[in-house]
Amino acid sequence: MSRFLLRRIGGSALVLLGLTVLTFILARLVPSNAASTYIGPKARPADIARVAHQLGLDQPLPIQYLTYMRQMLTGDWGISIGTKRPVLEEILSRLPATLELIAAAMLIAIPVGILLGMLSARWTGRPPDVVVRLGTLVGVSLPAFFLGMILQVVFFRSLDVLPLAGRVDSDLRFVAPITPLTGFLTLDALLSLNATAFVDVMWHLVLPALTLAAYPIGLIARMTRGSMLESMGRDYIRTARAYGIGERRIVSRLALRNALLPVLTIIGLVLAYSLTGTFFVEIVFNWPGLGTFAVKSILNVDYPAIMGITLFGAAFYVLVNLAVDVLQGWLDPRIRLA
Repeated sequence: MSRFLLRRIGGSALVLLGLTVLTFILARLVPSNAASTYIGPKARPADIARVAHQLGLDQPLPIQYLTYMRQMLTGDWGISIGTKRPVLEEILSRLPATLELIAAAMLIAIPVGILLGMLSARWTGRPPDVVVRLGTLVGVSLPAFFLGMILQVVFFRSLDVLPLAGRVDSDLRFVAPITPLTGFLTLDALLSLNATAFVDVMWHLVLPALTLAAYPIGLIARMTRGSMLESMGRDYIRTARAYGIGERRIVSRLALRNALLPVLTIIGLVLAYSLTGTFFVEIVFNWPGLGTFAVKSILNVDYPAIMGITLFGAAFYVLVNLAVDVLQGWLDPRIRLA
């Protein structure tokens, strides 16, 4: 197991190192003057040269990369050109909003996806299977921003039962203000025993969480169905049926338990994907998280912020996949011995 861990950690470190090189080079290839953008549209040539020297943009690219790596490892990810604040500070301040949205989406996607996959495998070739397969196909294919706007039209404009956008109502700070403790509004409202704020936060989470959960639900359901159909064709399932064990027990205990290992891989992948999948969702629902910051940084050609967000997203993706690999190796010795 130790050798397995070392191999996975070493591979993850190499991936991150290669990504820093790639993002650094791509950021420098952008046809824009970062120093001019940092000062403003009316900057004088002397001021642009001074800021370029302060930012180290007048150094050779290898020196700039080594400086960037040294600063990054010490927690200095540069200054955002758009907000004039440290990039790492911006990311950490917006991270709770994004993680809260991801957690809500995964709490919906994982049980619903597994349940739909079980139903589809149990009634394969019958109407429930057809409905689940069509529904998951729509969930996987429909763009997140388009689904979000449809949900807004239906549940806000037509039915008027759910809020349109944002994390809380604008009047909440006067009625039941939330005491900032962790940055996670649901947790802050619970810790401060603010029931009014908690209900308001949960209502605002529904539409963006459903939008973000649509794609993972489709993937998890389809993988669960395929994995369960493979498990249900094994000899031990036929033996269980020959002994007269009920079909519900065979599906829920025998087939599902042995089919969850590949499903676990998909859950890890969609969890890692959700960090970047929130970008469109946050824009549609005016959610003040990493996605909104990323889109504004791209529009402003804010390359320190773009590099920081890219590196953070890649590190999150690599760490989630590393955790999934370790968990799979722990559950199945065949994987860590391969």
